[in-house]
Amino acid sequence: MSLFDWFANRRKSGPISREQQEREIADGLWTKCEDCNVLTYTKDLRANQMVCPECNHHRRVYSAERIQQLIDSGTWIPIDEHLVPTDPLKFHDRKPYSDRLREYQEKTGLLDAVQTGIGQLAGLPFALGVMDFRFMGGSMGSVVGEKLTRLIEQATRERLPLVIVCASGGARMQEGMLSLMQMAKTSAALERHRAARLLYVPVLTHPTTGGVTASFAMLGDVILAEPKATVGFAGRRVVENTLKEKLPEDFQTAEYLLSHGFIDAIVQRTQLKKTLARLIQLHQPMPSAAHWMVTTMQKRFHDHPETVPRPAAVD
Repeated sequence: MSLFDWFANRRKSGPISREQQEREIADGLWTKCEDCNVLTYTKDLRANQMVCPECNHHRRVYSAERIQQLIDSGTWIPIDEHLVPTDPLKFHDRKPYSDRLREYQEKTGLLDAVQTGIGQLAGLPFALGVMDFRFMGGSMGSVVGEKLTRLIEQATRERLPLVIVCASGGARMQEGMLSLMQMAKTSAALERHRAARLLYVPVLTHPTTGGVTASFAMLGDVILAEPKATVGFAGRRVVENTLKEKLPEDFQTAEYLLSHGFIDAIVQRTQLKKTLARLIQLHQPMPSAAHWMVTTMQKRFHDHPETVPRPAAVD
């Protein structure tokens, strides 16, 4: 069938309803921007790391995709994949917590709201933790805190730089005090990492709130954030009711926090891997003076063999 015949048949079938248009768009070929409503070819959007080429809106991405964006191909080694959350308090709201966990595990393919592992970034080894907002809003329960703590401790033992990509609604209320304990546990592990003079960089994505903001998300040596990410502890309404005053419209955005000195830089997602690689390179441990001298002399003699001292002739 020619293109002209196709258009002729479309005209005969009458006008297309809005529902039919939405069904045609919903096949995954095109994605509508949540911010500017512009349609973008999904393949192009993924190539741009889910950043709208029209308005620069950063769509939410999840842990598997984030790992793919940051880790060199074939170098990712996940750790503590077997850790599974339980229901020690037998918590029950509209449904049992155990049922809720099972539903999210089936829906996301994850055991809990974080993936951790060791990999390489531009050829540089480092430890990476990535939170996943799909799993109960990225809330920090016992398993999230335990996996991040073990990651930090392994990074400290192996003297690796550490990056944690944060995306969370805060502590997981279904675990009560056991969840709140994770704030202190992760913070203590990070203090030992800092005492070992090792680099830690949190990346704050939309949203980073609650107990995660009140603990490991704000303890970095260099704190990065994505554009327009919501970052804060309590919600706007709670803060306004407490302070009894109206807050600025951009309150708790990455841009507001940058202007007030709470974070160090806002980085485009397409530039994040390059920025992290540069930070890790700049914070590589300095070699000792003796090691530096031997290495320098070896390089010099390799490049200029004529300068190698010769033994004196023996009569």
